[in-house]
Amino acid sequence: MSDRATPAANSWDDEDDDIVMSLEDVSVHFEKEQGIVESMFDEPETVQAVSDVSIDIPENDVLALVGESGCGKTTLGKTIIGVQRPTEGTVSYRGQDVWDARDGRGDVQIEHDDIRKALQMIHQDPGAALNPNRKVLTTLEAPLKKWDPDMSTEDRRARIFALLDRVGMEPPEDYAHRFPHQLSGGEQQRIALVRALLMNPDVILADEAVSALDVSLRVETMDLLLELQEQFNTSFVFISHNLSNARYLAKEAGGRIGIMYLGEIVEIGPPEEVLNDPQHPYSKVLRWATADLDPTAQKMTDPPVRSIDIPDPVNPPSGCRFHTRCPEAREVCKTESPELGEDAASPGGGRCAACFRTDPDHEYWDSEPLDGVDDAESPVLED
Repeated sequence: MSDRATPAANSWDDEDDDIVMSLEDVSVHFEKEQGIVESMFDEPETVQAVSDVSIDIPENDVLALVGESGCGKTTLGKTIIGVQRPTEGTVSYRGQDVWDARDGRGDVQIEHDDIRKALQMIHQDPGAALNPNRKVLTTLEAPLKKWDPDMSTEDRRARIFALLDRVGMEPPEDYAHRFPHQLSGGEQQRIALVRALLMNPDVILADEAVSALDVSLRVETMDLLLELQEQFNTSFVFISHNLSNARYLAKEAGGRIGIMYLGEIVEIGPPEEVLNDPQHPYSKVLRWATADLDPTAQKMTDPPVRSIDIPDPVNPPSGCRFHTRCPEAREVCKTESPELGEDAASPGGGRCAACFRTDPDHEYWDSEPLDGVDDAESPVLED
């Protein structure tokens, strides 16, 4: 683990001016793909990928989004960086509605081109994202030529070589003249990172950016992300299905972990609080399922779920979406949907969980347990 101080930009303690991206009541729905025959007779079904999410991303922040496959974390990440248009709600960059700027609606204070430069993405598979027929130098020169056409060839290459050197690709002139197939997976990922950093972005979406790397390279790559974040004052939205990776990055950066389930953020807060004392039953599921989170931890007797079947996002359960699997669910959970709370969007708002059990005065405590749920606590840790 690296010796990093808590970032100077715990900037959420300052002014709202430090908020780079802000999502308010955002939902994203997709029409489910159909076959030719189905499309002739049936109306397309709607997948509720993201539902009513509000979140703020300040400068120099790390937000790690974690959840099962299909939970909507990648869709939410793309919405945060203005790639995915929301079905409902607003996405703002430094107070400017991103999609108003894109469509030229209203009084646009920040041009969409400037917003796009400020929001970048690192893909899970950098090899697929790099043109196999182009040398690294050609790939990296392309965005600079597009966004800064007045920059001279000498200045472009000096900037590229300096960044290649900064991410440990030495000598940079050698790596710049290689093709992607001549690079290892870790080196390809560093090229993708350099390409994102060339724009001096405010926010970078790292979508499963270390999942394809060998275990030995993951911590090294995450440490590099953290060093560059501090140097460039860049915020990272880190998407992962691996709770260990998310915990490491968020903890080292003094950031947050957001737990997603069926399109909703069900718990968010400082990583050690969320993982050491999870308040939402689904957070307990992820904690239980992550064997390498802490090899010395106690073992749980049974998985803390009633059912392993994940509901269909086309037709999510009413009330609390987790109630069909939750070992703590009661009748009220079938009809009422718990909220994260007013402070959930703000990084300074502390830990929040969308569960009735966090409120000792909620009617949940007088409600009857669902069939198959014992009126007791969920599984506990054994010695």
